[in-house]
Amino acid sequence: MNNTHSARLTRLIVNNQQHLISGGLKGVEKESLRITENGKISQRSHPKALGSALTHSYITTDYSEALIELITPPFADITETLSYLKHTHQFVYQHLDDEILLCTSMPCGIKGDESIPIAEYGTSNVGRMKHVYRHGLWHRYGRTMQAIAGIHFNFSVPETLWPVLHSQENSVMSIEDFKSDAYFGLVRNFQRMGWIILYLFGASPAICKSFFNSRPQLMNQFEEFDQGTLYHPYATSLRMSDIGYKSKNQANLRINYNSLPEYVDSLGKAIATPYPDYEKIGVEVDGEYRQLNANVLQIENEFYSIIRPKQIAQSCEKPTVALKRRGVRYVEMRSLDLDLFNPIGIDEGKARFIEALLLTCLLHDSPPMSEADFQTNNRNQLQVANFGRKSSLELERNDKNIALKDWAGEILTSMEAVCNILDRDDASKPYSKALLAQQQVVQNPDLTASARMLAIMTETEQPFSRFALDKSIEHAACFKDYKPDAAFTTQFNELAQQSLAKQVELENKPQLPFNEFLQHYFTQTRENDG
Repeated sequence: MNNTHSARLTRLIVNNQQHLISGGLKGVEKESLRITENGKISQRSHPKALGSALTHSYITTDYSEALIELITPPFADITETLSYLKHTHQFVYQHLDDEILLCTSMPCGIKGDESIPIAEYGTSNVGRMKHVYRHGLWHRYGRTMQAIAGIHFNFSVPETLWPVLHSQENSVMSIEDFKSDAYFGLVRNFQRMGWIILYLFGASPAICKSFFNSRPQLMNQFEEFDQGTLYHPYATSLRMSDIGYKSKNQANLRINYNSLPEYVDSLGKAIATPYPDYEKIGVEVDGEYRQLNANVLQIENEFYSIIRPKQIAQSCEKPTVALKRRGVRYVEMRSLDLDLFNPIGIDEGKARFIEALLLTCLLHDSPPMSEADFQTNNRNQLQVANFGRKSSLELERNDKNIALKDWAGEILTSMEAVCNILDRDDASKPYSKALLAQQQVVQNPDLTASARMLAIMTETEQPFSRFALDKSIEHAACFKDYKPDAAFTTQFNELAQQSLAKQVELENKPQLPFNEFLQHYFTQTRENDG
């Protein structure tokens, strides 16, 4: 990707159609742990005033009852996306009482697995399935790593761009298949160079020792920052390292990203293949479900990937079936740590940079990936997560080593043309400014969030837990002092009540026996009704 203009972008420029890359939809999903004012994980239920975590479109929970997830609709203008996220935070803070949101990705205040409550979604089959899935994650991986928080950045390519690309490339595919194929090309390119997100924006170089209460054997691989904190001196994102969402069986998974059919097939096989260690756990034991099944993956979402091709699933529709039926609609970039220097966890410059990077991934050639490529990409990601700011760090590319700084420089150079196009009607050049800011970070690792965080902890002699709590209190004060938007508050009060009523309606409907419901769910195909 060291050529500035790809063939795809060149064709657009020659035909004066480059403006069509502007206006893609951007949405954000942001997770945060609810904690007490002394830094312990909340043991309270999801606040009822926020609505139903099962049926609310914009305020829900992830693994834990305490792990709140705030979701924005997709907007063409990223400033609208972030404004919506800010207003959602303000509404949430009106109903947290004496609790606050932890501003860091890595959790603090853990007193063993049992201190992390598993999310509850009510008595309907859909709600039970969500809860049992989380029970399965507990039995498979422990609860601690499920309390890690991050930001998912959702992006869809402008719809007006697709027919033009389809025509210019004389594609014999249907427009739907062409779109999915192009999205998978984007995904493969991001997997090759997505490590740059960890270097630039990683903000989890240190961890509380309490994180390892249930897995003390993992502590030996880290250095001691102080009595309560472990770290790697050059780490960027330990959230994305092998202490996070990693396991032996997932490390051996070979999910194929070379086409939509191959992706769906390989993911489907993982969901249908029994795994001996999980068979030992049991599925239904003494009348209680411990997991949805004893297979390599319970469902698609259990496979942790830095980026996912997505289609909006209908009620009780499997994600892979949604993809088979309607193709790829957007991508979900999942490797972003919470920005603890920003009250909502992400800023405009970062969001514009990510949009430009994803478009650059779309516009450049993206050859199929081999098994060796898969391993190389994974090794590069782990190297950057653990040692990304080390000046001598080299990564693997095309069977050779290359300095991280050199490769990062090439990636950012390849983004310049896209940023210039996205800036075309804006005299302030926000995309080019966002790119320039990151070019400076590549040249000076001390400007990274991970380095700044460790520098402050060193200067103030604070353990990670104290630093994280102080920052969280600071952010909470921002929202509590800010006058909420009256119209937004009214709208979200209504959404909360509607979601609660929707959950009651769902629970009052006749329910299949749960085992029949699961069987029906897992036997969906493209042709049946799901």
